[in-house]
Amino acid sequence: MPNISLKVNGKEVSGEVEGRTLLVEFLREDLGMTGTHVGCDTSQCGACTVHVDGQQVKSCTMFAVEAEGAEVRTIEGMAAADGTLSALQQAFQDEHGLQCGFCTPGMVMSLDTLLAANAKPTEAEIREHLKGNICRCTGYHNIVKAALAASGQA
Repeated sequence: MPNISLKVNGKEVSGEVEGRTLLVEFLREDLGMTGTHVGCDTSQCGACTVHVDGQQVKSCTMFAVEAEGAEVRTIEGMAAADGTLSALQQAFQDEHGLQCGFCTPGMVMSLDTLLAANAKPTEAEIREHLKGNICRCTGYHNIVKAALAASGQA
């Protein structure tokens, strides 16, 4: 079995994985980072969204060996070292952008990518960017409000 080394949330990690091990499985099962959720196993829902070398990736579509040498950021890496929530995470809390919370990590990671590329997205741009993320509870209204609040537009 191949051994992989990568940086996850700023820390060097390594592990032995089968070639068929998905990145989401490596993160959850080998590293114990259960904030990244598995929702559909078909890359439809976006609950497993992480950042790989700064790019938004559905981690159920990537083999762990493909992340060799990469920098991976998960929802656990969004808050500051002292536990202070990021502006986007705080906006989700303040604007009630979650209900059951299952989709929330993927939504936050996806929106973080959008806000890094576009500091002041419109509501339409936010909704377009979230097409790859499914929420079965909220109807997206408060998720969009959270993104607008995090970008200083609330």
